Amino acid sequence: MPEGHTVHRLAVEHQRMFGGRRVAASSPQGRFADGAAWLDGRVLVVADAHGKHLLLGFDDERTLHVHLGIYGRFVFGAVPAPVPVGAVRLRLVGGGGYADLRGPSTCELLDPGDVKLLRDRLGPDPLRGDADPGVAWRRVSRARTPIAVLLMDQSVVAGPGNIYRAEVLFRQGIDPRLPGRRLASEQWAAIWADLVVLMADGVRDGRIDTVRPEHMPEAMGRPPRVDGHGGEVYVYRRAGLPCLVCGARVRTVELAARNLFWCPGCQPPVSGG
Repeated sequence: MPEGHTVHRLAVEHQRMFGGRRVAASSPQGRFADGAAWLDGRVLVVADAHGKHLLLGFDDERTLHVHLGIYGRFVFGAVPAPVPVGAVRLRLVGGGGYADLRGPSTCELLDPGDVKLLRDRLGPDPLRGDADPGVAWRRVSRARTPIAVLLMDQSVVAGPGNIYRAEVLFRQGIDPRLPGRRLASEQWAAIWADLVVLMADGVRDGRIDTVRPEHMPEAMGRPPRVDGHGGEVYVYRRAGLPCLVCGARVRTVELAARNLFWCPGCQPPVSGG
């Protein structure tokens, strides 16, 4: 599933391509025909993202809400748009190009009240200027749940996924199994600050790189990582390989139905945790 930086990049691209312009909308697949008919001919006023949710506001009160889920994706191109091929849920066409949406878990029109309900159930997003990390901390500091699970809970923090949660905990030297209530406030502040920087880098670069300069391939004389899930990382999908920092073997375990990766040397368990 795309992590939050990808959805923020999609918001930027929609704003660049359609912002302030009227769009032609259609649903070649037919599953969003009524929604596309309502969008057709409207002006895109604002493209926004909150966590993994894309919110496109048009010149009326309703908002197009898209959640890509596991299989969803957008394809952008120049006009004239080609004949749609396959299951295109929604096509938007404007002076700046076209966008085809395929396979989302959610594609719907929301009234203002529904948008508020959606935002209210999401945690703060490290990529948003209006985010309040204190809101997340209040939940984290009371939880018996491991911090690795809390970081994947979109009602606690909106946007991070499996890669960012593994990498930020490694970078901060925190045992991912540590209950939230045993995390120090200074540790939470460091996690949040790191997410803000790492995810902003992801928006800029279109990939997830979490490795510090001194551990990059050219600095260490090692081969670069080859993985379709992103760039240079410390522990994500590196189970059984030596840690780039201490040499211990990276471990993995299933936690809350997702594979968790961590280094037992750099992220030692806290006594009583």
